[in-house]
Amino acid sequence: MVMEAVKALSGEEITELCLKHTLYDWGVQSGLKPLPVTSAKGVHFHTADGRRFIDFNSQLMCVNAGHGDRRIIEAIQRQAEQLPYISPFMAHEPRARLGAKLAELLPGDIDKVFFTLGGAESNENAIKMARAVTGRSKILARYRSYHGSTGTAVQATGDPRRWPNEGSGSGVVHVLDPYHGIQRGWDTVEDSLTSLEETIQLEGPSTIAAFILEPITGTNGILIPPDGYLQGVRAICDRYGILMICDEVMSGFGRTGRWFAVDHWGVVPDLITMAKGLTSSYVPLGAVGMRPQVAGYFDDHVFYGGLTYNSHPLACAAALGAIRAYEEDDMVGNARRMGEVLARHHRRLRERHPCVGAARSIGLFGCLELVRDRQTLEPLAPFNGTSPEMKAVAAALVEAGLHTFVRWNVIMTNPPLCITEAELDEGFEILDGALEVGDRAVRD
Repeated sequence: MVMEAVKALSGEEITELCLKHTLYDWGVQSGLKPLPVTSAKGVHFHTADGRRFIDFNSQLMCVNAGHGDRRIIEAIQRQAEQLPYISPFMAHEPRARLGAKLAELLPGDIDKVFFTLGGAESNENAIKMARAVTGRSKILARYRSYHGSTGTAVQATGDPRRWPNEGSGSGVVHVLDPYHGIQRGWDTVEDSLTSLEETIQLEGPSTIAAFILEPITGTNGILIPPDGYLQGVRAICDRYGILMICDEVMSGFGRTGRWFAVDHWGVVPDLITMAKGLTSSYVPLGAVGMRPQVAGYFDDHVFYGGLTYNSHPLACAAALGAIRAYEEDDMVGNARRMGEVLARHHRRLRERHPCVGAARSIGLFGCLELVRDRQTLEPLAPFNGTSPEMKAVAAALVEAGLHTFVRWNVIMTNPPLCITEAELDEGFEILDGALEVGDRAVRD
């Protein structure tokens, strides 16, 4: 049988058909102009019209190993030939090997995982487990947070993406973060923990199952907690029998220069959620890691949860390939080393550009906050909004060939962990030029 060659679509055809027949995330569909991407390698991707972009956000902070890594691709190919799918009620080698490997890498005594298809599902199931184990219903979460767009995960989300998705009876109570925006700044650790404990007392400690938090907040501005904060949260949770759930969907797998963000502070949560970097996002996979006292509950209690694609063989193989890449190329160490280079670039941009009001980073997890006024630190765009100036900066970045995430007054700097110093220089040279657009909006 002779197979006819399929003619490749043009860039215009790709974009037109995608917009006509598929719904895009988090936006009004009219006016969208998605880039028609055809290939990617390392820290760059290419569009159908021949443009080359440096990926300064690892797409959605997820392609940690970089694009086109052969070790991950070939792991998927081998598994597709041998066993592309089997029921989650079966056992298979990639599931066995990945579970054992994660038990080796995860913080402290976390040694059992439940596999999901992504971060939102991981957070959903972590919350479900916490409620089952404690027999309590309430969940604490922070306002400057994002935990996913599904059911309980979006209720736990604190940022404005929750607002149109809110429903009654979620059982989620939001608390303030140590950070209050660029103008007000940070609380002390003592004040922040006192506020948290007051909320717990007012809500009733015996009604609270868990506190879910990003150890380092991601899309709400790369908020790195002051030393002592996470340790204090751990102590408060222990005091009241509240389970601590750390959402490491974005910060896990080397992004911060350690395997997991909590490792910087020696904190072991009761449950830890992960996705994104778990497979470098080559195949969808998430997981919930749990300590023995949580896992042990289900030794003689039913776990009322399940997913058709739990422990999917292709996804488990992809994760093993990604972890192999991280280890063989010391990408976690590279994130730490290149993180120092990234921080130097941040400092230089802050010195050169009056529109840069703040720069934060840890490893290759960073951002810039833009302002109109260096004295008052008025943001260049309001909370949950944009401005003509921020749109112009974003457009200048795209025009110059840099892809990143621009939200409100924040520009993200989260490149793949395989990035070199020369590639960082390339990206920051583009940022340097685009920030001149922001400088023109700064008041003298």
